[in-house]
Amino acid sequence: MANHISAGKVARILRTDKVTILKTAELMEKKFNKTLVLDKIVSENNFRMKELMGILKLPKNSKAIEVHKAIISKLKKDDRKLFEILGEPNCEKKDTCHKSLSLALEITDKKRGFFIKKDKAKEILLTNPPPNILSALGYKNAKELLEKEDWREVYAALRFVESRDWMNNVFSKAYLKLQSSDFEYRDIEIIVLNEKWLKVAEKFIQKKYHNLSHLKELGIVFIIPISSGVCGETLRMFSLILHYLNEIPFYSKLLEKHKENSSFGETLVSLIRGDVLSEKLPFGFFRIVQRYLAKDDVNDFRLFEPHVNPETMHWSKAEESLSKLDAKYPGLEFAFWEGLNFVGDFLKGDLDDELISFNLIDNEMGLAKQKEMIKYLYHHQESLWNKFFYEFVGGKTMMEKIIIENWEKGYIEV
Repeated sequence: MANHISAGKVARILRTDKVTILKTAELMEKKFNKTLVLDKIVSENNFRMKELMGILKLPKNSKAIEVHKAIISKLKKDDRKLFEILGEPNCEKKDTCHKSLSLALEITDKKRGFFIKKDKAKEILLTNPPPNILSALGYKNAKELLEKEDWREVYAALRFVESRDWMNNVFSKAYLKLQSSDFEYRDIEIIVLNEKWLKVAEKFIQKKYHNLSHLKELGIVFIIPISSGVCGETLRMFSLILHYLNEIPFYSKLLEKHKENSSFGETLVSLIRGDVLSEKLPFGFFRIVQRYLAKDDVNDFRLFEPHVNPETMHWSKAEESLSKLDAKYPGLEFAFWEGLNFVGDFLKGDLDDELISFNLIDNEMGLAKQKEMIKYLYHHQESLWNKFFYEFVGGKTMMEKIIIENWEKGYIEV
């Protein structure tokens, strides 16, 4: 029988009600013949919190603000060390970025995937000329564009130059017609865009809070050569590259699984859009949420219902990759962050208790926005939902397998 105290603590962090956690845990206990899972999660969290306070040399009764400051101090220190190791990279100058990119590829396990063939990608551009790009660069047609520009950079620029209306109603229709025969196996690439894209990229960078993104259908991670000018930029960018290098193979697996389906093109477009079921699900179902809903609405009802989020799996793998650097470069302490994505607790604040997260990406984003006094928690909360699920089903690898098997439905029935 699930413990009410443990259920209450987990529910409080997840901003949901205790009954939801309690009943779901009891159902999972019966299904997977496991007991005391909530107690185990809470116990592990408490142990890690105590351990981390010791590592950060903080008294056990420290206030939330003191712990948060210690976390930010640790991040700044790690960022500076990484900056030095990577040869003080400045991606405004392409040549200083190379060590960062090659090192990221070196410490990531999977470097190949199932991607749109290069000739097919060019054909799609020729039959669907991107109007804003042609206008911005002064080309008369797509043929001239592809003769003078790197097709990979053009695809990257589509995401921040073309209108959402054109992308959804014109370009995505070309993707709907794609079949698995239009795909091939090749290595993932990391590219730094030409400086000419900077002016048209400014709005994109402001919206995304970082200067890089990826094209999962093409196996490309791209960097816009500009400095965001915020604290912690090196660590944030490097960990995001690692995240994308783990995310892309996951989506490649999904496409491979559906390559014989007549609805292959629809599956591809759905993956790129990040579709999530919007209807209410009955009790006993875990929704598959393939993006961070809290970025759009922190009160989206789907955040408070049982769900799993593949994004946090990719971050977990990125942290594992990052920790490999400790053996390669003595003096680094990146292993500190490994396995902390679900760790956090309520500590005493000035007025009320405040939730403090040890999640790496939450704190990286918070460091970037420290002047605005913005603190992020949604990566931590999504990680705890994942922890809740995989502790019952037999670990992270099994969770990933179950997610892939149930992806097309959009939910997992317990």
